[in-house]
Amino acid sequence: MALGNTSKDGLFRNIRVYWLAFIVYWGIVLFGYDTGVGGGVVSANYFLQTFGLVDENGAKDQKKLDNVSSNVVAVLQAGAFFGALSSAPVSSRIGRKFTLFAFTVIFSVGAILTTIANGPPHGLPLIYSGRVLAGYGIGAISAVAPAYVSECAPKEVRGRITGLFQIMASLHFWSTFLKLFDLSLPLDAIGVHVPSGVNVWRIPFGFQLVPAGIMVFGLLTVRESPRWLASVGRQEEALNNLAYLRRTNTSDSEVLAEMAEIQAAIEEENAARAGVNWKEAFFGKGNFVRFFIAFFIFVLQQWAGQNSVNYYAPQIFASIGYVSRKNSLLASGVYGIIKVVATAIFIFFGVETLGRKLSLFISAIGMGSLFFIIGAILKTHPPPSTNPNVAPPAPSPAAQAMAGMLYIYVCFYSMGWGPLPWVYVSDIFPTRTRHYGLATASASQWLWNFVVSKVTPSMLTSLRYKIFFMFGAVNIGAMGLFSLLIPETKGRSLEEMDIIFGAISAEERNANIERQKALDHHDAHSVKTDSVDRKEEA
Repeated sequence: MALGNTSKDGLFRNIRVYWLAFIVYWGIVLFGYDTGVGGGVVSANYFLQTFGLVDENGAKDQKKLDNVSSNVVAVLQAGAFFGALSSAPVSSRIGRKFTLFAFTVIFSVGAILTTIANGPPHGLPLIYSGRVLAGYGIGAISAVAPAYVSECAPKEVRGRITGLFQIMASLHFWSTFLKLFDLSLPLDAIGVHVPSGVNVWRIPFGFQLVPAGIMVFGLLTVRESPRWLASVGRQEEALNNLAYLRRTNTSDSEVLAEMAEIQAAIEEENAARAGVNWKEAFFGKGNFVRFFIAFFIFVLQQWAGQNSVNYYAPQIFASIGYVSRKNSLLASGVYGIIKVVATAIFIFFGVETLGRKLSLFISAIGMGSLFFIIGAILKTHPPPSTNPNVAPPAPSPAAQAMAGMLYIYVCFYSMGWGPLPWVYVSDIFPTRTRHYGLATASASQWLWNFVVSKVTPSMLTSLRYKIFFMFGAVNIGAMGLFSLLIPETKGRSLEEMDIIFGAISAEERNANIERQKALDHHDAHSVKTDSVDRKEEA
């Protein structure tokens, strides 16, 4: 292939789209880092001592610890819930780029509040306030960033960029614990080499400002979504930005064709949404079951156990026998690295091969089976009790086996219930009700994310090994059955979803298609006849 063709048809033609995705997806890394860092900070001994979560003998006050630990994580989710809901009108009014810029600044203010927090009496209130504000920012970022990239990406690379989204969403997990553990870098020596002092939480919380800064300054180098510009009537600017992203000029035939397609789609969407109301959206023919799926699929995803492991990994690995802070953080970091690799393999090689239903079913059965195995081992081989004045023992063979089960578990999660719920929900809604459907899905995701993160520490304390039996039952009994009941959407067009969900019959749809073809043929014939008549008159 010639160099010119490589530039035109390959990576280099879309290099500006890849750059935009790279900048915008820092918001996804930001989202992931901030959700994971809370559990690691709260498990630090100095944090426990400073905020009165241990007694004078060094024993943990488990009730207080569970309350603070759940609050530090849950207030972030509460803020994100409202941030996600408020992002839609803001994004619609001022555009994708400046919405991301504004909410990243809001996030940064929250990150600064958590970073400057001292000990009692104002330390925890400052951390809570900062986490709410940061959550509000990342809730909006997580909702707007994928839409921004999707609107700018050409269809040839949109799937690949979607895969980058999932991979970068997974990157946060292990990076969170590397920041808390030790990779021989000064910033990374927190968990081991900075055992005391306010830097135990200031450095991890302050590190949030690094990806936020990259995103803020990076957004100054990218352009607004051509689709949004076209939707608000700024057609010339939309065409210029589209040509810029495609690295060509505004008279290029492919750019003009893509612009025409964007304008046509916007006109269709405007016509489809005219007069739509909540009653029709939810209870129109074939719609209710889709909204139920959008809501319930995220109820199940949040109760799959992954978020509990995600937010409280150090505590969970400690509960199965990795009792020293160094070992629990290392095990957590390995867990995150496996998650990144498994997600990448599935996105690039499995998502379009296995289909939605089969992937979700295998994922649910695999996760549930491993949770039952972990629970059984934990019941028969509980971790040893520890004395704060005695060095903790090395992980036992049983603890190592349970950690191995968790590593296999996250592979199953990454091939189904991790990346697929958003893909499935995006598949099933027609244009007329898609904005309602995705709003319902987003609200459900953040609501149950909040609930799970709030109750996990208490459940871990009270249920102990039984928490893994509970997650196993949810995975096999609920998620496995749900996967079998929903229709397959792989290889089906968005227009076919109305047939799948009973909004219209296949016969009616085919009749409509034939009728439209006849109208198009008649219009084309009329244009041709008029052209011939004008030539004869001339």
